[in-house]
Amino acid sequence: MLKILGKASSINVRKVLWTCAELNLPFDREDWGSGFRPTSEPEFLARNPNAMVPVIQDGDFVLWESNTIIRYLAGQYQGQHLYPAEPKLRARVDQWMDWQATDLNRSWSYAFMALARQSPAHRDEAAIEASCRDWARFMGILDQRLAATGAYVAGDAFTLADIPVGLSVNRWFETPFEKPALPAVAAYYDRLAQRDGYRQYGRNGTA
Repeated sequence: MLKILGKASSINVRKVLWTCAELNLPFDREDWGSGFRPTSEPEFLARNPNAMVPVIQDGDFVLWESNTIIRYLAGQYQGQHLYPAEPKLRARVDQWMDWQATDLNRSWSYAFMALARQSPAHRDEAAIEASCRDWARFMGILDQRLAATGAYVAGDAFTLADIPVGLSVNRWFETPFEKPALPAVAAYYDRLAQRDGYRQYGRNGTA
């Protein structure tokens, strides 16, 4: 059986758990990370030298990096409805997954650490304001995209891209600061909440 290493509240572990739910894929999960077994232990480092969760072990195959993991799971376990084989459709999914992992993530990292995590190392007011401003700008891009599709980020069907993007949308709504009205994002958030996988794993943590 597939083994997932990482605490269930981690946003990157939640990507994997939600993907498993969409694929009806059974798994065993072990708690690793802050508050649980430290990822600095040799047993973990042997699987991921970066000491980061999640890691999966599928038989004798070990893999880390959350977006890579969910692409693998969709490819390995009949997930073409989530990650299509047709090159143009797949590229659209990859585009939004990569955007989430780079532009969107970089924009919210400081604000999230300051406002949601209350990190003592993130107290610079100017940096917080800049992060909130950048975050809102990228969420505006997402709002425009969702208004155009009327459904999901890659088009009219739910795909693998909606898992990392959807978890970032959850983080947007759960971080306390004044936000612009983004009606298409709000409707998307409600749409995601109708999915069993999101109800199980989408709102169960902010780590």
